[in-house]
Amino acid sequence: MSNCCSSSDSRNAHPNRGRCPADGLEYSEVSVRTITHHIKDSWAWAPSAKHYYFCDAPDCDVAYFGDDNSVVLKSQLRTRIGAKGQTEHDLLCYCFGVSRADFERDPTTRKFVIAQTKVGACSCETSNPSGRCCLKNFPTHKSDA
Repeated sequence: MSNCCSSSDSRNAHPNRGRCPADGLEYSEVSVRTITHHIKDSWAWAPSAKHYYFCDAPDCDVAYFGDDNSVVLKSQLRTRIGAKGQTEHDLLCYCFGVSRADFERDPTTRKFVIAQTKVGACSCETSNPSGRCCLKNFPTHKSDA
């Protein structure tokens, strides 16, 4: 697959983890570049932390948090975080706009995303609020077996 979803790509491996100030759990690091693509009025946001992390807990209002205890709330984003929601309209793949409903209606959407990823057509680092590959977001489906 392309570098986007390759575990050997150190830019996207996110080995660093931080503890969310709201729920106390640990989450993976995310780049300022990713946050900038999802935050409302990105031109007005002044990052203050050395490292930022993505909180994907559905019940937590924090989307991103920094090692300086700064937070970016879900309400401050222009992008809806699919991992924090469970509706049919929530996205599984941000690069190609595949929703839960799209996947349930047509499970081959996952194969399409895999094919596009293999040719390097994805943009997970900026398109996905987590900054990581979206393939893990797809539910296991009977047709994948």
